[in-house]
Amino acid sequence: MATIKRALISVSDKTGIIDFAKNLSQFGIEILSTGGTAKLFRDNNIPVIDVSDYTGFEEMLDGRVKTLHPKVHGGILGRRDLPEHVAAMQSAGIPNIDMVVVNLYPFEATVAQPNCTLEDAIENIDIGGPAMVRSAAKNWKDVVVLTDASQYENVLQELKSTGGAVSQATQFALSIAAFNRISNYDGAISDYLSSFNADGTRSAFPAQTNGRFVKLQDLRYGENPHQQAAFYRDLYPAPGSLVTAQQLQGKELSYNNIADADAAWETVKSFSGNACVIVKHANPCGVAVGKDSLEAYSKAFQTDPTSAFGGIIAFNTTLDKAAAEAVSKQFVEVLIAPDYSEDALEVFKAKANVRVLKIELPKGGSTAWEQGRNSHDIKRIGSGILIQTADNHEISEADLKIVSKKQPTPQQLADMLFAWNVAKYVKSNAIVFCGNGMTLGVGAGQMSRVDSTKIAAIKAQNAGLTLKDSVVASDAFFPFRDGIDVLAEAGASCVIQPGGSMRDGEVIAAADEHGLVMVLTGIRHFRH
Repeated sequence: MATIKRALISVSDKTGIIDFAKNLSQFGIEILSTGGTAKLFRDNNIPVIDVSDYTGFEEMLDGRVKTLHPKVHGGILGRRDLPEHVAAMQSAGIPNIDMVVVNLYPFEATVAQPNCTLEDAIENIDIGGPAMVRSAAKNWKDVVVLTDASQYENVLQELKSTGGAVSQATQFALSIAAFNRISNYDGAISDYLSSFNADGTRSAFPAQTNGRFVKLQDLRYGENPHQQAAFYRDLYPAPGSLVTAQQLQGKELSYNNIADADAAWETVKSFSGNACVIVKHANPCGVAVGKDSLEAYSKAFQTDPTSAFGGIIAFNTTLDKAAAEAVSKQFVEVLIAPDYSEDALEVFKAKANVRVLKIELPKGGSTAWEQGRNSHDIKRIGSGILIQTADNHEISEADLKIVSKKQPTPQQLADMLFAWNVAKYVKSNAIVFCGNGMTLGVGAGQMSRVDSTKIAAIKAQNAGLTLKDSVVASDAFFPFRDGIDVLAEAGASCVIQPGGSMRDGEVIAAADEHGLVMVLTGIRHFRH
């Protein structure tokens, strides 16, 4: 346990620092500080000693050099349990520094600005701050290091309960947090600078990428019981993403629950109307929009009641009692919605194992992050990763190219856009039959597009749904006319697909031969 007699405080983010410093002063702790932080303390009548007075060395080079001094780092790094350290410090006239409170220049916030220049970025690379943090974190048994305002209150409470000391357990935890902060800070600098090319332009993919994730929880196991697993989030998670979920009830989420829940949530939040998505094994097996959550769920469930058993169900609107009662009649692993009525939550209290998650929908904005989307996707391969920009492309009716002789009706166009949005979230090769704002049959993950088409038709038949006059979305082009023949035979009246095949002419001719509407998007949505 370290008794605090002297603290060095130098913070860029001043949040909470005045109250913290006042409390330290009440414990009789001497405060050293620099520049703007020292001025802030003096303006608020908090006793403070300027580091330049303490070291006898004036700040120089526009503040770039102020704490890089033996009297600072010796005071932090000196071990109290080693007589030779104690003797050396006494000989040099270096007192102990027992606490270091430092947060760093706002490099991440600076480079996030759209008009940030390389010069701006360089000036916001902190040197002295990380050096002090590393010194204090290394000597954690003797020094308390704080790097974030969220840590102040707990430390103050411990100081009060012990009469001015901090426990070894707290010191070690703060040391780990400090090293993590430095790692994240250096990673951000590396990511940014590595994105510059020799000619001064910037690449979307830096020469070195530094993944930074925070563990949320250890999981019971991975995809299979013999695999170990843990759940991590981005250092700065996007609003409205799965990692921001609040679990209201139910068992602990499993690895597969989380993967499927993410697929369901990403799909459902892409719709603007009242929507419901049911996911099984990472694929939507039922998607629908309706006048309310009950109608959306009822229509989505009709698509494939068999696969819906034990699935993940997501809504993009408040779940009310009527919908909750309908959902509760089936076996559901995870339920997701932006909110729940009180009586809806009462319904699920009787099903204590159901994992009920609440996730606020993103408010929207100009960036993918503000819209709750990933800007990049990462796929792990042997000894490496693949990184790509995320598939955030959206189409509107104005983007569509009608290539068939037959023209679509407004309702058919609406259903094709709905089907196209669903197909984006179905594993390739994806074929999705839809009609009247609901999926009718889904074919996913097949090696042949024809097989996906046949499976989707079989699914619809098994669910007792007719495909007469349905619309079909294909995530990629039809390489041959056989896929068109199969979907026409199943009863489809329209097909929406990217186009771009060498045999587009043959495929379009097949659509005309069957009297189908065919619309091209010019965009492919492979999802492996």
